[in-house]
Amino acid sequence: MASYLQIENISKSYGPKILFENIGFNINEGDKIALIAPNGTGKTSLLRILAGKDKSDSGGKITFLKNIRIAFLEQEYDFDPEKSIFSQIMDHSSDFVQKLGQEDVWEYELRVKQFLTNFKLQDFSKKMKELSGGEVKRVALSEMLASEADFFIMDEPTNHLDIDAIEFLEGWLSKARCTLLMVTHDRYFLDHVCNTIIEMDHGAIYTYRGDYQNYLEKREERISNWNAETDKVRNILRRELEWIRSTPQARTGKAKYRIDAFHELKDRASQVRTEKSVSLDDMKGTARLGTKIINCRDVSFRYGDKYYLKHFTYNFQRYEKVGIVGRNGAGKSTFINLLTGNYTAGMVCTDEAEYQHRTAGDARGLLTGLIERGESLKIGYYKQTGMEFNPEDTVLDIVNDTYLLGRFLFPHDMLNNRVEKLSGGEKRRLYLLTILKEKPNLLIMDEPTNDLDIVTLNILEEYLKEFSGTLIIVSHDRHFLDRLADHLFVFCGDGVIKDFIGSYSEYRAFIKDYEASQKASSKSVAAGQSRGNDKNEKKEQKKKLTYKEQKELEQLEKEMDGLAEEKAVLEKQLSEGSLPYDELQKASERIGEIIALNEEKEMRWLELSLKTEN
Repeated sequence: MASYLQIENISKSYGPKILFENIGFNINEGDKIALIAPNGTGKTSLLRILAGKDKSDSGGKITFLKNIRIAFLEQEYDFDPEKSIFSQIMDHSSDFVQKLGQEDVWEYELRVKQFLTNFKLQDFSKKMKELSGGEVKRVALSEMLASEADFFIMDEPTNHLDIDAIEFLEGWLSKARCTLLMVTHDRYFLDHVCNTIIEMDHGAIYTYRGDYQNYLEKREERISNWNAETDKVRNILRRELEWIRSTPQARTGKAKYRIDAFHELKDRASQVRTEKSVSLDDMKGTARLGTKIINCRDVSFRYGDKYYLKHFTYNFQRYEKVGIVGRNGAGKSTFINLLTGNYTAGMVCTDEAEYQHRTAGDARGLLTGLIERGESLKIGYYKQTGMEFNPEDTVLDIVNDTYLLGRFLFPHDMLNNRVEKLSGGEKRRLYLLTILKEKPNLLIMDEPTNDLDIVTLNILEEYLKEFSGTLIIVSHDRHFLDRLADHLFVFCGDGVIKDFIGSYSEYRAFIKDYEASQKASSKSVAAGQSRGNDKNEKKEQKKKLTYKEQKELEQLEKEMDGLAEEKAVLEKQLSEGSLPYDELQKASERIGEIIALNEEKEMRWLELSLKTEN
């Protein structure tokens, strides 16, 4: 394999803090590498140096293979809020587009639209300022992937993406013949995409071939071997120290080399590798939790004609752990704000007449139903947007407890650092400390995995597994959900929430099994085969459905088969690139409509199917 990138002796520091010093490594064609290191050690800085956005302090040498195309995905995408999605991409990639011939430009436009469609952004004329954070990330990814670069450099590509988008990106990257270097905290994504892990540890680079589990095993082995070697050095040092003390006359003349070697041994003997990680031991225990947590009775919430919650009834229980999943924009964060009371009486209408006659420009939604909160409830709400720190405040200004700060990896020499100087992960870690130190008995975490390093995530997971209160997690991190959630609230759109008992992986397996059975059923019908025994089996399954519901279930299956066939035809036409521009636009929009329709019908099918099992 050709060497795509050679890195030698590059360094970066901010003030007195050294991020990395004189590091180097090599990346070959076809390598798909995850870069792992604790927050604040320079992962983003390293990627920016490689992408030409920043410079190494020590000079060093960065050599890419001649003529390869490089694309860089930063955590924050620079965009013009007034531009449409399509114009934003074409203008932002103008340096790339100018190098293409007219036919290649047209093909690039087609690829952009295909990726936007796959990421469920069918309205190419929608302005960037109207997009959510997750939608902006999907625009950035569409631009990058459509470039067909040889080498992708990606900084946290899954941040702010919903699970459907993550799974599409995961599938595409795992099959693509590209070379990749990325920073990610998503362990499932890492395992499915990457074949190599590079770790930055104590200023050195270590490379591990294989998956995340292999990395953990080999890393532990490496640290154990290092510490075992340190023990051997200490034994030698002890003998040398005895010699030095017993023969002072030997400190001169020919024995000087031995004195020098002694000091080298002394330095090496002190280098024991210890795992510096966040400690949550002091956060255990919660405020007393009564029998009433949050009770919801027939709760609905809407803006205009769009429902974010529709006739929702549920009593949250002590000690339960609920995962909340669904597409971006389905209403998950709105739901949390309603539960916590962040939407107060002044922010919402509770009367239809008031809602209909609200003043122009009043964006208040209509809330109906009843939400009751327990008297002993003490809510800790870790928000997706994070805490709005005063950038001039120091770490100690935010949390005036040097002991707790030390347990959260903020040593004494960092306490007077201003917040604006912290990395994204360090700010998140500090924010997490502000929540947990209050010892809430209802902990709500909205996308807690964004910007946290993998080691901190593992420790947070262990803490949450033992959390002695009620836990509600909104997350797109499948590993995080699988380890923690007892059941899921699935946000299906149009205000509909379904309760799925089981892990996220079990939920996805259920949906995929259904999709596979639908495809098999469609082929059977096309071949004119009788369903015979299957019909009898379905009849038995549907014995608890009404006649009308049975007919609806059968009709849903037929309609979903038809939508799947129509989508396959349109995708084939798009991939062939034979459609005129106006028909291409219509085909892309229709695929978006099909995806939305299919999801709606799929969730109704799931509702009816689950009913037959009760």
